[in-house]
Amino acid sequence: MNYFVTGATGFIGAALVKKLAHSGHRIHALYRSQPKTSVINLSQVRLFKGDLLDAQSLHKAMKGCDGVFHTAAQTKIWTKNPDFYSRVNITGTQNVLQAALDQGVKKAVVTSTAGVFGPSSNSEVHEQTIRNTRFFTEYEKTKKEADSLALEYSKKGMGVVLVYPTRVYGPGPLEQSNSVAKIIRLYLKGQWRIIPGKGNSLGNYVFIDDVVNGHILAMVKGLDKEKYILGGENVSYNRLFDTIKKASQENTYMFHVSPLLLKAISHFLEWLAWVFPFEPWITAEMVEKLSQNWPVSSKKACQELGYKSIPLEEGLKKTIIWLQNQQKSHHDKT
Repeated sequence: MNYFVTGATGFIGAALVKKLAHSGHRIHALYRSQPKTSVINLSQVRLFKGDLLDAQSLHKAMKGCDGVFHTAAQTKIWTKNPDFYSRVNITGTQNVLQAALDQGVKKAVVTSTAGVFGPSSNSEVHEQTIRNTRFFTEYEKTKKEADSLALEYSKKGMGVVLVYPTRVYGPGPLEQSNSVAKIIRLYLKGQWRIIPGKGNSLGNYVFIDDVVNGHILAMVKGLDKEKYILGGENVSYNRLFDTIKKASQENTYMFHVSPLLLKAISHFLEWLAWVFPFEPWITAEMVEKLSQNWPVSSKKACQELGYKSIPLEEGLKKTIIWLQNQQKSHHDKT
């Protein structure tokens, strides 16, 4: 099969491209930065320079493809231009799906985020959950709008499946969408010692390989207009860092930092970002979001797609070994 992949040099996109290529498929990969294409430099991959906002480049790159994986998104937690979230996540999605429709592509798997379903205090969130809180970030808000837009294209004769990863981690680019691995790297260096609040807030953490497999299963088995959460384990921050400590055998002392203090720090960092060329590592919106409980269920994906996820400890061990090897390789080169 021939597949077109947006976000092909990103965290999920690059892992997906490599998995598809190793499975014998041919991939048309959209990229913006030439240096980043080294991670997907494979014989089965044909590179196309382009942009989600450039419809002409999308049409050219998508020609001859059977299916589309749309993984690209604006995921940064802060930007001086909030309109960029709408342009990339909403307009970009529309451009991709319109090009797919025009090119006669049979099916598209669109990557959203489980964050659109909202937090929960009482039970696990699932695909039918109705959000009863406001959106905490522009990322969540625009991804939700993009989901509604994507489903409109199923009415035009193209199969559209939506997948919702949770907090993805694992080997890959250490960017915003792989923030857990970034934190683990800092933890291993003794440079991360913060646990938000009392550490009891729940989050769902899923290994990158499982998310990639979930995307492929959605393309093969996913039903038109259906939504599938791709998650792993629901754990508290305390449990997460206990597991990291156990998997790494690094006994770093951690400090519980109150949300009020984190908000004060985030406001200062955001002010700095307006004045200097600097990106804050946390924002007031993120503090509020991270203070909520985000347990989710992947039961539907497991039952309908055959989706599976590995235990958190196993995934963290793989990630830690990869990070340690990366650090060793860096030291050897220097």
